[in-house]
Amino acid sequence: MRAIGLASAVLLGAGALTSCVPAADAAIQTDFGFSVMPSTVAAGGEVTLRVERNKACRGEAAVNSEVFDMVTIPRGESWATAVVDWDAEPGAVYDVEFECDESSGTARLTIAGGRPTHHPTHHPTHHPHKGVHAGEGGTLAGFDLKEIGLGAALIAGSLGVAYHFSRRRADEDAG
Repeated sequence: MRAIGLASAVLLGAGALTSCVPAADAAIQTDFGFSVMPSTVAAGGEVTLRVERNKACRGEAAVNSEVFDMVTIPRGESWATAVVDWDAEPGAVYDVEFECDESSGTARLTIAGGRPTHHPTHHPTHHPHKGVHAGEGGTLAGFDLKEIGLGAALIAGSLGVAYHFSRRRADEDAG
């Protein structure tokens, strides 16, 4: 009987974990890596567009979205920046399309409710020719302490309830 309670607790915990992951932030994977950082930005804010150079993406990469002008990442470089349009709708999720050589993929960009407090007048055009290949970076970047704490509380609570019911049932069986 203890195995049933334990299995229930494990399944409940796994369900709680999977329900905490936001589906809108997930990128659709292709033959090359790409990202939009940050994945949530205010209208008028700046985003960094990155491509991971490999066999599938050696040439020029084009990045396009409804909320910023088309951006080209030149051959040999791995990132560029774009400024989100001021009229982007707060709370909306926009597709960001990456195309490189014969491959393409889509990431998501969410528009935050606020507006930036300053208007940048200078946009840097210098991009480093070589960068660190450190992987995706910040896989937990979309989470804040509040979300992590809420997830941990849900898991701890479900385990506590499962333990309580399994102990209560064990005591009833004994007596």
